[in-house]
Amino acid sequence: MTKREMNLRVFEGKETPEVFFQPRIEWWYWYNKDRGTLPERYREMSLLDLFDDLDVSIRYIDYFTGIPGAVKVRHSDKVKTKEKVDGQRKLIITETPKGDLVSKQRLSSEEQWRIVKYPIETSDDIEKAIWLFENTSFVFIKKNFETGSEFFGERAEPQFFLPRSGYQHLALFGMGLENLIYALADVPQKVERLMQAIDNSYDALYQSIISYGKVRIVNFGENIDGNIVSPRYFEKYCIPFYQKRSKQLQRAGIYTHIHIDGSFRSLLKYLRDLPFDGLEALTPLPQGDVSLEEMKEVMGDRILLDVIPAILFLPDRPMEELEKCVESIVEFFYPRLILGASDEVPPPGDIERVRYVSQYCRDYRHYQR
Repeated sequence: MTKREMNLRVFEGKETPEVFFQPRIEWWYWYNKDRGTLPERYREMSLLDLFDDLDVSIRYIDYFTGIPGAVKVRHSDKVKTKEKVDGQRKLIITETPKGDLVSKQRLSSEEQWRIVKYPIETSDDIEKAIWLFENTSFVFIKKNFETGSEFFGERAEPQFFLPRSGYQHLALFGMGLENLIYALADVPQKVERLMQAIDNSYDALYQSIISYGKVRIVNFGENIDGNIVSPRYFEKYCIPFYQKRSKQLQRAGIYTHIHIDGSFRSLLKYLRDLPFDGLEALTPLPQGDVSLEEMKEVMGDRILLDVIPAILFLPDRPMEELEKCVESIVEFFYPRLILGASDEVPPPGDIERVRYVSQYCRDYRHYQR
């Protein structure tokens, strides 16, 4: 049975010949390759060669199809955006009939652009952003999905990230958490209109994914963290979005899972009723803030993706700690499990620990007979 077949069978609730292992090792590879720190064995390997050498599965095509991946933002001809780059600083100006939206970014030491000024800071900015999203749509790029699917071959069922809910988009990119919380206290109706405009801009995307008919699994790349969204706002703004959009896809036969990262103890009570087939990147102790036992109590029949705390792949952590953790995770959650690093193998990690887990997964069913 191929890894692509196993990937889908886990979501279908069917038996697989081994524990399915799908670690995200892309960042480990790129970081060490760029710095010349790949172990000698892997220096001549491509990323795809590395996945095959470790005998592990891939998950997301977004890393292999180039920017923008399978989902693209499209603005109407009314929207005019200018970028000005000055060394390590970038200024982005979006013109609207109500005035300009201005954001500032700075190039980090990892050569990633980081937001230092959010575009939406005032009540007037919210009105500008509503106009912007009323003139914005998100589109599904079939060609990129097919390119990614061909690249994956039988290594995995190709998956990609969907754009975030209105709350998460505003907290992470549009306003920043502090501005968002103040705005929800001061002008909640305006913020809710903006969230609705963001949601509406996704309509064509979901319709296109469904009509295409070949997408089987997608991820709601929310990066939910209890430090960013309170139980009150999670219940009021996030869950209704998930119920609407996840169920829309599920009715078309598409499986869904959501990325929940960081602290989630405060949101634990909601996990049982979330409308997803799987929960990705829930991280237990010692990296996360809940135990495996607590996770088990609220999982229901959902698939758990990842789970192994990423810090256990670091060479300074006892190998026995990783071994014990993997055994406990498999005992608790297999077969409703897609094992992986939660959520990525860190750049300083020991890649041979990935190889160990890969071998354990292949051997598990054999030793259970």
